[in-house]
Amino acid sequence: MPGMKPGPDSIGIVAISHGCTGVAARACGLVGLDPTRVAEILKDRPSWYRDCRAVDVINMLSTANGGTIELLYMQLYAPTTLAPARDFWLLRYTSVMEDGSLVVCERSLNNTQNGPSMPPAVNFVRAELLPSGYLIRPCEGGGSIIHIVDHMDLEPWSVPEVLRPLYESSTLLAQKTTMAALRHLRQISQEISQPNVTGWGRRPAALRALSHKLSKGFNEAVNGFTDEGWSMLESDGVDDVTLLVNSSPGKMMDINFSYSNGFPSMGNAVLCAKASMLLQNVPPAILLRFLREHRSEWADSGIDAYSAAAVKAGPCSLPVPQGGSFGGQVILPLAHTIEHEEFMEVVKFENVGHYQDMIMPSDIFLLQLCTGVDENAVSSCAELIFAPIDGSFSEDSPIIPSGFRIIPLDSGMDASSPNRTLDLASTLEVGAAGNRATGDKSSRGSTKSVMTIAFQFLYEMQLQENVAIMARQYVRSIIASVQRVALALSPSCFGSHAGLASPPGTPEAQTLARWICQSYRCYMGDELLKHEGSESILKVLWHHTDAVLCCSLKALPVFTFANQAGLDLLETTLVSLQDISLEKIFDENGRKTLVAEFPQVMQQGFMCLQGGICLSSMGRPVSYERAVAWKVVNDEENAHCICFTFINWSFV
Repeated sequence: MPGMKPGPDSIGIVAISHGCTGVAARACGLVGLDPTRVAEILKDRPSWYRDCRAVDVINMLSTANGGTIELLYMQLYAPTTLAPARDFWLLRYTSVMEDGSLVVCERSLNNTQNGPSMPPAVNFVRAELLPSGYLIRPCEGGGSIIHIVDHMDLEPWSVPEVLRPLYESSTLLAQKTTMAALRHLRQISQEISQPNVTGWGRRPAALRALSHKLSKGFNEAVNGFTDEGWSMLESDGVDDVTLLVNSSPGKMMDINFSYSNGFPSMGNAVLCAKASMLLQNVPPAILLRFLREHRSEWADSGIDAYSAAAVKAGPCSLPVPQGGSFGGQVILPLAHTIEHEEFMEVVKFENVGHYQDMIMPSDIFLLQLCTGVDENAVSSCAELIFAPIDGSFSEDSPIIPSGFRIIPLDSGMDASSPNRTLDLASTLEVGAAGNRATGDKSSRGSTKSVMTIAFQFLYEMQLQENVAIMARQYVRSIIASVQRVALALSPSCFGSHAGLASPPGTPEAQTLARWICQSYRCYMGDELLKHEGSESILKVLWHHTDAVLCCSLKALPVFTFANQAGLDLLETTLVSLQDISLEKIFDENGRKTLVAEFPQVMQQGFMCLQGGICLSSMGRPVSYERAVAWKVVNDEENAHCICFTFINWSFV
């Protein structure tokens, strides 16, 4: 068969359609499972399609030829907080053909086919499944050849324009649905042929169920359906973070139970703080990998300890966000899928110590699910989902997931000729070495992406107001940290002209570099940089040998930008820069001089400092020949920040 690879489990050609109504994809694959088992798995959509919340069989009829006709109601999660979820009323026909092949046909049922007029559901937009399905043919010697066709109209008109690529991309449909089905079949086939006990004594099916539980819990938090018991709390006047609470018996039954030691878990309600934000010019995979590997850059150890206490015995008082340091972070691999596009791990924080006045074990454990962290692999999104677990890792431990999802928006999806074919067979070979996409750059070429953040907290009802304040502050601090990380990881910092995600009210780096140089020229009558040729001002400023540092105009100025030499002088990174205040880098004499001379900068626009000593963030003394400070004004000639340059500096 054209495009097929040899072997018991392989995926051949995956094709996507252009110019049709909605989005469409088709694929062909070979798996080592019999057709009846394949049909059973594919019809159980929630088990392999992570975006599928539920498929309910409303009615079923038998046909004369031994087939079945089913009336189905299906719900799909919304991937972000910015648009509603989708639902479908479907008719599904399953039949066995004369040659032993199984055919499963599905399409939406609506009143244009003389079907009933189904009322709309709260929280959902009605979408349409156009003729789709599976043809499953038995192979000689065992196994099945599977043909899959997916065709949907997801009603993109109902979502904000910036999100429409998510609902108009056939490539995304192929990655999230068509290829996900074939991957799942291969995974099941491998588990049957190699039923080994893997990480921490768990069988593959048990670990797969855990990853499904993490993903489903995160999706439920992002969507916050009223039929699950979620209700929205009143805003504090700023709509950047949405808070929902859930104290329904069904929700709490999944969480509150007695442990073997006889103590119940802490809390009788769950609060979710969630937000979505647009990012520019930072690859989702790289950003997510940073968040995974450098948790201390954005997480608060006190709040992690509070969350960990929720799955332990006894009550727990409310944490105060403190930005405290973590103990050592140890990542323990647990399981991964065949193509390595998804893996699960246990993160252990050692020697966290005592939490407030409650005696805690010294270690904290998180169960963590990672997807799309390889920027060279085919992936529809990058996800980091985690939940605190008890050190015993018991199978009935409550899972209360939080995390991040980053979806590329303008990755050049579907940008080629009609009926484009993606030869993804080589991409899906076993092992990480096969993770090279030949036709899609969804994780590398993206200049825009949407990040969705959702954090859940178990709490006592009487503490709701305090927990709500804490959750809002925490998620806002995470948003600010992510924006700083995105700025640091953006190629713009190294000379690209593309935009970047800056905190509200701050200019993009390219614009800031222009303001710095223009203001220096205005006040000093000289050029800060020797800028020649086609290189951008930002790139020349970034590689300038003298340290250039910008600080805010607040009562206690903190650094907001530095070039590479400035970061070297401070012995810090762009991510941690805003934690350093201006006064910290001067010794006692330097601080006195600064206090005396600083008003001069605001009045006449600049000041010059004689050579002296300053300090890095690590406390190391740094000598400099001279320093200049000047007021940086924006295009409206309003003061934006103060910029310092330290000339001919070196560590003492």
